[in-house]
Amino acid sequence: MDYSSKISRQVAAVPRSGIRDFFELVLGRDDVISLGVGEPDYATPWHIREAAIFSLERGHTSYTSNLGLMSLRRKIADYVGGFFEVEYNPENEILVTVGVSEALDLALRALLNPGDEVLYHEPCYVSYMPGTLMAHGVPVSIPTRNRDGFSLKPEELAKGITPKSRVLIMNFPTNPTGGVVSAEDLAGIAKLCVQHDLIVISDEIYSELRYDGVKHVSIATLPGMRERTILLHGFSKAFAMTGFRLGYSCAPAPLTEAMMKIHQYSMLCAPITSQAAAAEALDNGASAMMRMKESYHQRRDFVVSRLNEIGIECHSPGGAFYVFPDVRKFGLSSKEFAMRLLETESVAAVPGDAFGASGEGFLRCCYAAAFDELKEAMIRMERFVGNLG
Repeated sequence: MDYSSKISRQVAAVPRSGIRDFFELVLGRDDVISLGVGEPDYATPWHIREAAIFSLERGHTSYTSNLGLMSLRRKIADYVGGFFEVEYNPENEILVTVGVSEALDLALRALLNPGDEVLYHEPCYVSYMPGTLMAHGVPVSIPTRNRDGFSLKPEELAKGITPKSRVLIMNFPTNPTGGVVSAEDLAGIAKLCVQHDLIVISDEIYSELRYDGVKHVSIATLPGMRERTILLHGFSKAFAMTGFRLGYSCAPAPLTEAMMKIHQYSMLCAPITSQAAAAEALDNGASAMMRMKESYHQRRDFVVSRLNEIGIECHSPGGAFYVFPDVRKFGLSSKEFAMRLLETESVAAVPGDAFGASGEGFLRCCYAAAFDELKEAMIRMERFVGNLG
């Protein structure tokens, strides 16, 4: 049977994840130091795990409201109001989802008609372009550059806007670059969104992980933006809860209702056990989160310093837990550099082009790894570039 004729054209057009393809090569190799998987090296703090266990012991194994437990939504509203300084009604403006990935998918499917254009800055998280395609939209990438710290510049965004533009996806701090956006640039972006009537899907999953004493600012706080922003957030990164798969969206009630319609027919609700754990994280997780953040800050400083010391140019990212060093001067493509580094020194990092064409010539290294592993990885990378000479 010719299965190619049986598969949706939308799905057939979607490429496999460049991250997952690369790490198929790493599986089963105990000698490899991995700087590739984008998740904390910490286990979820014990008190959060205990809350999940206790909820099971009490027999809390049922469905919840499609929107999520009301008790959790109230806590989310309080947290978002305090941290992001934006108020949302837990009754009808907050939706608890299976990770931020589901929230992104729901937002795109709720907003797009076939042919609508979705703008996003690149290099970017691998889901933005495929998610747009699967929602029958047209992806339009806006390049960001090393010299700008991979910030989205309003003048670059303006070049990509057309009469068909409907949505802007933003992710600051950014995966894979760790880039952040300045207050001036954020204000310029907001003005363009109002001027061109764009809805913003703002993926702020790394928002707690801002360094150098800089406070995170959400675009939803700027004039005219709350009404046109879907703020996505969750528990995976700052609270080290990747396996719990719990995220949420905050948006005006009509947008939340549209997303909930899809959610109730596809996912029904997020797992109640994960919701219990998330409630504990919001109640008592701040101190553990701050300890992890400080550790990432120290690791960032170490990795950036060592990479530049050994001759691999690397800007100091303002957030998240990634560096995005420039390897163009070595005369190898991103994939060639990453493959040879893996084969000769058993260090795994992700080729930059996995995050879009704008990432070619760079390498994503996740520094949410043990300090001893980071030190050894830098020794191996120094030896590797020395042998390229």
